[in-house]
Order: sequence, then C-alpha cells, then structure tokens
Amino acid sequence: MPNKPGPGKTPSRRATAPPPAPAAVDPDAGERLDRYDLALLRELQADARLSNAELAERIGLSPAPTWRRVRRLEERGYITGYRAVIDRRRIGLGVLAFVRVDAERNNAQATRELEDHLRSLPEVVACHYISGAGTFELHVVASDLEAYSRWAMETLYKLPNVKDMQTRFSLKEVKADGAWPLGQLERR
Repeated sequence: MPNKPGPGKTPSRRATAPPPAPAAVDPDAGERLDRYDLALLRELQADARLSNAELAERIGLSPAPTWRRVRRLEERGYITGYRAVIDRRRIGLGVLAFVRVDAERNNAQATRELEDHLRSLPEVVACHYISGAGTFELHVVASDLEAYSRWAMETLYKLPNVKDMQTRFSLKEVKADGAWPLGQLERR
C-alpha cells in the first residue's frame, strides 16, 4: 500500500514529480542509462547551477547517489563541462556569420593543419568538417560587419590551404539554447 501523508502533513516533492523516462542504452558503449541518468542530463542541461540537493530533489533520489551518478556521467564522457551561456549581443558581438570554407583537399596533412588553425581562432565558435560543397562550416562572431570583413581578409584568407569561402549572415536568432534532445534514448 502506498505511503499517504498523515493529517496535517503534505506529500514530499518526490511523490509529486512526474515519473522518469524508462531506461535507455547508449548505442556506442552498450551501457545502460537509466531513468535517473536521463533525468539528471535533462535537469543539468536546463540549469547546471542546481545544487546537488536541488538536483536530488528534482529527480527523486537522495543527495549521495545523485552526486555519484553525476560524477559517473562526467567520468564516462556524457557530461563534458559546465559553462555560463552569455548573450553575445550584450558583450558586443552583434554579427553571427556562417562561413563555408573550401580547402584544397590535396592531402590529409594540409587539412589537419587547417583544422588546427581554425580550432585556435577565438572568433570561430563552432567548426564542422562537412560533406558536399565546401570543406568546413564555421560559425563566426564579430562586433559588426566591418570587423568581420577585416577579420576575414586579415586572418581567414591568410590561413594555409584555404581555397575559397562563402559567408551568410544570421538575420535573426530563432533558437540557440544548445540543449541536446534526449528523446531518442527513451525510445530504446
């Protein structure tokens, strides 16, 4: 028989929390992520500043196993870090450009060197090796169009192995919260 609060007592938040999702299997490791692991990943993506006690209450476990689970998720590479999400416009980065860089694909070493250069540029906030036309897709930030133009001419075009580039500018950010969907893990 389920525990019911006595007269004058209120139920705990654990009893009112929605049931966690079923267990899931990480396809790469064959490792089981149970409903608490998925709940932890969801909660930490939404607010990584939660204390361990708050996190434990939200997922329905006590603090000690919650802390152990978070450490395990970190050690196994599911959680790779924590950071503040900053509004780029508030810090003077009003331009977001999507830059497709076409590189000379004549040898793997030259492509790796270009990757290393791109990785080191603070203006490049994301870089992807892509299929189809172009070699890399970059997300680049700058204070304004003039600053972007100057950076492209003085930095990007001067990198070794850059053959050509095409730039498109973001006119409006529709969604940029960066939380990964976890539903595919629940369906396994």
